Amino acid sequence: MPFKVIITRDFDHMSEVGARIVVDHIKTTLSTKDSYVLGLATGSSPIGIYKHLARAANTGEFDSSKIESFNLDEYIGLPGENAQQRTLHKESYSFFMIQEFFGLLRKKFQEVNVPWGTLVDQERLEAELKAHPEDWEEQGVDKGKAIVILRDVRSEYLYWIRASILDAYAAKIRQRGGIDLHIVGVGGRGHVAFHESGIPFDGNEMLLVKLDDNTVENAVADGHFASKEESPWYAISMGAELVYQAKTVVLLANGGRKAEPVMESLMNDPTPEIPISYGHILSKNGGTMIYVIDREAAEYVLNHIGTITNKGIEIEDISD
Repeated sequence: MPFKVIITRDFDHMSEVGARIVVDHIKTTLSTKDSYVLGLATGSSPIGIYKHLARAANTGEFDSSKIESFNLDEYIGLPGENAQQRTLHKESYSFFMIQEFFGLLRKKFQEVNVPWGTLVDQERLEAELKAHPEDWEEQGVDKGKAIVILRDVRSEYLYWIRASILDAYAAKIRQRGGIDLHIVGVGGRGHVAFHESGIPFDGNEMLLVKLDDNTVENAVADGHFASKEESPWYAISMGAELVYQAKTVVLLANGGRKAEPVMESLMNDPTPEIPISYGHILSKNGGTMIYVIDREAAEYVLNHIGTITNKGIEIEDISD
């Protein structure tokens, strides 16, 4: 199935082109069935596309009440006395989605889903991990590590996290027939959501991730949290294995910081070192993989067009 790279001028052009792909896909799909499952990301990359999508929905291009969404990730350990306060914390990904997309829609989605990280008590999680080291193992070679809770666990709390927070989210997506189209961004090391470099693809549909110290320190330094003690130290995230089960994935990348991982993901075979390289597997398995990137993110792609197109990837440059 198609694997395509579209090179655009800048962030605004990327957002416009990406939104048109999504809108057309929604309209085509809803012409043959009554509902649509949309995968969503947070971060700076999709903000522009969300404004275009909300405008298209509000002007009647598609019926947003027929859409159910699933987000990639959410923090564990946000400040708050209970799950409701944590969900509505200004730094939660749930609140981000309300601000940047859901709140812009006149006709709301049928249902929205964000991983249920705010239900987990961070202090109890850390206590259970310390008390039951035999119940889990650490995976990954980068700074952020996946905490893999084993199937045969003694801790009832860790079992609950695995069954009711991680496995249940993936199961709900399957119950809805899978994601029709997933919008994702790309991290500076080629990661997607909190699936960091080196975390294996297989067996990691949903991840419990321990954030690295630098991530936490930077969040405090940037003013997102008052102190390290009040910062999230963990997150719940879709893994690349689940992300790339979507029928179509639209990857957005802008800026020079993304140029190297974008190029490496296209030129190299799938590897856990570059989680977004799993797009090759999606295409091989019959899905559609589309990169929509700006000129800066395409810097190295433009230098290796022959090698990339020889892998069966179409490149369309509309940046002029």
